[in-house]
Amino acid sequence: MAGLSVERRLVRKLDCFILVYCCAAYFFNYLDRSAFANAYVSGLKESLRLEGNQYSILVAMFTAGACVGQIPHALIIQKVAPRFWLPFTLLVWSGLTICCAACKTYEQLCAVRFFQGFFESSLYSGTIYILGSWYKPLEIAKRTAIFTAVGQIGSMFAGVMMTAMNQGLHDQTALAGWQWVFIINGAMGIPFGIFGLAFFPNLPESTNAPYLSKEEIQFAIDRLPPKKNWGHDISIKSLCKRLFVSPNLYILTLYSIIGCALEAIVLQGLFLLWMKANIEKFPSYATTTYPLGIQAVSIVSNIGAGYVIDMTNRRIPMVILAGTLQLLVAILLLIPNLSTAGTFFAFYLAGTSYIVNPILYGWASVICQRGGDDASRSVILYVMSMVQSILYTFWGIALYPATDAPYWQKGYITIIVVVFAFFACTAAVQWLDKKSQQAASEEQEQVTNVSEASGLG
Repeated sequence: MAGLSVERRLVRKLDCFILVYCCAAYFFNYLDRSAFANAYVSGLKESLRLEGNQYSILVAMFTAGACVGQIPHALIIQKVAPRFWLPFTLLVWSGLTICCAACKTYEQLCAVRFFQGFFESSLYSGTIYILGSWYKPLEIAKRTAIFTAVGQIGSMFAGVMMTAMNQGLHDQTALAGWQWVFIINGAMGIPFGIFGLAFFPNLPESTNAPYLSKEEIQFAIDRLPPKKNWGHDISIKSLCKRLFVSPNLYILTLYSIIGCALEAIVLQGLFLLWMKANIEKFPSYATTTYPLGIQAVSIVSNIGAGYVIDMTNRRIPMVILAGTLQLLVAILLLIPNLSTAGTFFAFYLAGTSYIVNPILYGWASVICQRGGDDASRSVILYVMSMVQSILYTFWGIALYPATDAPYWQKGYITIIVVVFAFFACTAAVQWLDKKSQQAASEEQEQVTNVSEASGLG
């Protein structure tokens, strides 16, 4: 009972100082992205005399920065304490958001957007890495789901918040409304960055968090798979050998690509494009309110799946559910003359594609956690995020272009193919899971035998 009490107290503290902080940071991440889109349509375009495809290039600059930043962040947090680096990057990108308000030229904004993407890319995989460093396998999926769901909550409220800021401050000061959007949004993240620097824990084996007792720290270490002494080694020869010899990198990266492709209907905002193509059927407020239903479905299904996985320790039922529902969505939307009610149902049901998030990152965390190699785990998680960003630099243009609205036949057919690829790749990840379990058991058995032999000696 004493051990259980210590564990409950430990987990409660971790949720307060890790999960809450990371969720708040992720919320600001989504506000950050919304701020740019809102500012563009609220005066930024005219102030900087943007034209042609410059908006698309600015979006691409952010994505490019995010892709470039992934691997450096994965390596940096092996040598720089995560308790410093992750809050520090939040402070930097908050400052860069404020700097957007000071940009006078398109070129300046391009540079700022690139570095915004670079520093923001530390957050998602860095959080998954920290969760896998502190939480047990049956605690990870639901927390991964909650963290991801906060992004959906941010999407729901970001547009409304940004619009209110812009309209409320427009023509009230020497600064334009779009400039205040950047300034206020950036300023909101700074207190949380300072909080993180003060209270965010490091890894269990190196933490000095004042709110954790020595007993809790030791318990946190003991309840997780043992880590290798060389687990933080990022020398090129050693790390490359550990990464490229193991199948983890290849299978989990492929799984990440396929899982992300399964979310395409929601990620590409097809429902909004479909509504705009049929705007005469809907009231004026429809485009800002009706899509919120998809976000609500995403949040509920995402968190629900995470809780079910942790309670049952089974992922395959959620894989089957996610794949089957997306198959149904694609088949319905392939019907050319599907009724308005049927189309609404299909697009709302597409929100369940977010079930893949606790499957992907929760499963990857558990598999990599067993190996005790922190550097490899970090790189794999960041690569999983990086390939998703790369995928959508061309995936949407090729399969879901706005010019195809309101009917994306080739995109829906692709979803059907992706569903079956998702099932096939799940079989490979399941094999990887069993392989890592077996390797961990054999290693533990060897350690036990050595200890017993030493005791006899």
